[in-house]
Amino acid sequence: MAFQRRDIPDFAVNILARGTLGLMGLLPYRARVALFGRFFEHIVAPLAGWRKRVRDNLAYVMPDLPPAEVKRLERKVANNAGRSLIEIYSGEEFKRHAATMPITGPGLEAMKTAQAEGRPVVLVTGHFGNYDAPRAALIEQGLNIGALYRPMRNRFFNEHYTKSIAAIGSPVFPSSRKGQVEMIRFLRGGGVLGFFIDNHVGRGIEMDFFSKSAMTSLSAAQMALKYDALLLPVWGIRGDDGFSFEIRTGAPVQHTDAESMIAELTSQLEEITRDHMEQWFWIHRRWKPEVIEYHQRKRAAAKTGP
Repeated sequence: MAFQRRDIPDFAVNILARGTLGLMGLLPYRARVALFGRFFEHIVAPLAGWRKRVRDNLAYVMPDLPPAEVKRLERKVANNAGRSLIEIYSGEEFKRHAATMPITGPGLEAMKTAQAEGRPVVLVTGHFGNYDAPRAALIEQGLNIGALYRPMRNRFFNEHYTKSIAAIGSPVFPSSRKGQVEMIRFLRGGGVLGFFIDNHVGRGIEMDFFSKSAMTSLSAAQMALKYDALLLPVWGIRGDDGFSFEIRTGAPVQHTDAESMIAELTSQLEEITRDHMEQWFWIHRRWKPEVIEYHQRKRAAAKTGP
């Protein structure tokens, strides 16, 4: 694609971001992760409006949360986000580090059994802790794990971003038509594929998360049902030291119907978030009441007719 005048802002942002990441890469791993966490906590969060987003989300779903806890989460959520970003961009160092972390829960043996039988596996996680730590750790266990990702709007930075996530493990599939075709081929061949369940999806269904409706995709469960894949949750829980992780795998979810299966997984995400409030990405616009209201009005109009 030819370079055009309108590409100048994105190109400039790409140069700045890659330069910052490159400079950070000169630091020792632990110093780099700690510094980037503080950088996001004290500089990026206030400039990007993240503190307000955290406050707004918490006020919407947990209005009785003490102000001191809200203030703590404003800082700690951004710190975790910064650490997660620089960890992903640390490539092989992060991969080696994650590979040494303990893997708990019944999911690992279930995955290994499925892989030995040639049965596909669908992993579900959320924007929690470091969501790429499980992928890095499980690849070291010999599992053939692919990931679906949403390309960044900045096409210059997206090239670098794609290379960084692929360095942790391949294959990775963009959420494009071609990427989805390749993803399905990989899954049908007995691969392990990771999905998020906490993205806002305009064409999803309404599902409660922290007792408030949020538009939610059923894709992970639909894939599991269609291709007879094992469906289970996995979480990369950051340790109190800010560097270590517990890779927690859940029991496989029983195949029933897609909505019930995703509701169960969403409930598990809420439970683990309540245990580690600072590790879920409260900077996301997970809840969009205006979208929910639109769908409710549309349903009401359809019932009453012209």
